[in-house]
Amino acid sequence: MKKYVVKTPKIVKHIFNNWKWKFSKEEKIIYLTFDDGPTPKITNWILNELEKYCAKATFFCLGKNVANNPDLAISIINNGHSLGNHTYNHFNGLHTKTEEYLADVNAAENTIQKITKKKTNLFRPPYGKIKFYQSKKIRKKGYKIIMWDVLSADFDTTISSKQCLHNVIKNTESGSIITFHDSEKASKNLKFALPEVLKYYSEKGYVFENIS
Repeated sequence: MKKYVVKTPKIVKHIFNNWKWKFSKEEKIIYLTFDDGPTPKITNWILNELEKYCAKATFFCLGKNVANNPDLAISIINNGHSLGNHTYNHFNGLHTKTEEYLADVNAAENTIQKITKKKTNLFRPPYGKIKFYQSKKIRKKGYKIIMWDVLSADFDTTISSKQCLHNVIKNTESGSIITFHDSEKASKNLKFALPEVLKYYSEKGYVFENIS
């Protein structure tokens, strides 16, 4: 039994209204996001696919992956995309003491800033799980907590690539924030779904923008 929902319920967005789940429906804009990178080969593949459609996106990067792949992190910035903090070690906030969690966020922040020479104000908690006090402290540091409206579930190796694409096409609307994953585990589903998503919505007159 899957432990996630593809379309974030309205009641969840209402309860946790200090977090950003989606943007206005007024314009035909979609916000693609990629978690867990940067990852060799996969990040460059994503950047190439986005470039074909003049699409911009937001990459929520792990500090340890930025440290191991500095050129990829810089490439994300140089290609006009946004880079966000996804912690250093991909900790689950609900299972981590607040002091340790915040130290991990700071470690990612310092690594990202040192390598890219830029300071990000975007944060996404791994697994979408974070304690209230952790969230409060992170927002107090000036971060916007960016969640999602649509979860592609590309990370789920038990579903087909076509199901991954269906998850996005069925649930996306103007202003949607869509989550993909910049990882080896998600690559099979990602490499099938992302080009189709870019093509499908571009043909319908949508544009893809990054979050700032």
